[in-house]
Amino acid sequence: MTLRRFPSIALAAAALALAAPVHAGNTLIPAGQRVAVAGSALTVQPDAEWNRLGARPGRYAERWTRDGDQLDALTFYGGIADGKTLFREVNRKERPLPRVAATMLITDIPILLENSYRVARGIAAMTIERVEPARFAGRDGVHFTYSYIRLNESLHRRGEAFGAIIRGRLYLITYEAPALYYYERSAPAARRVVDSARV
Repeated sequence: MTLRRFPSIALAAAALALAAPVHAGNTLIPAGQRVAVAGSALTVQPDAEWNRLGARPGRYAERWTRDGDQLDALTFYGGIADGKTLFREVNRKERPLPRVAATMLITDIPILLENSYRVARGIAAMTIERVEPARFAGRDGVHFTYSYIRLNESLHRRGEAFGAIIRGRLYLITYEAPALYYYERSAPAARRVVDSARV
């Protein structure tokens, strides 16, 4: 083993150690079946198996994973109405979460996600890297990429998101994983789920 390869292997091993096992409360989502997500009108049809995690990040959200939620996460935000938040409030009085607005532009969606992450998920540093128009669930929407590091962690994570405002409600799917190895491993499967989205 060379010294050059050692940091990559060590980081991958550390990520594996942090991976959450699939346990009771999680549900296997089979390939080829169209399912409704996040208790909303948003449906997707994965072409590979995923695990729906029992713990939900917000009232209007749900998370799937293939290898464990610390190694890859596909999160669905379904039909979030005007005045609602992406996540559960952490400290509404002192650190209120940003809220969805029915009048939002698609270019406001990346800012909403970034500001929500900073408050709800304790993100030390987050960068929105690229924002571009895209079709999502058959509508005009936005695609953007981002990266972040959590507080008290050194693991660099990458993500991408697709979303749109449909009939005044926000529909959004994000995929993220450690930048080293895991992001590229499951990104194609995540994008195929996004491509299957319908409202």
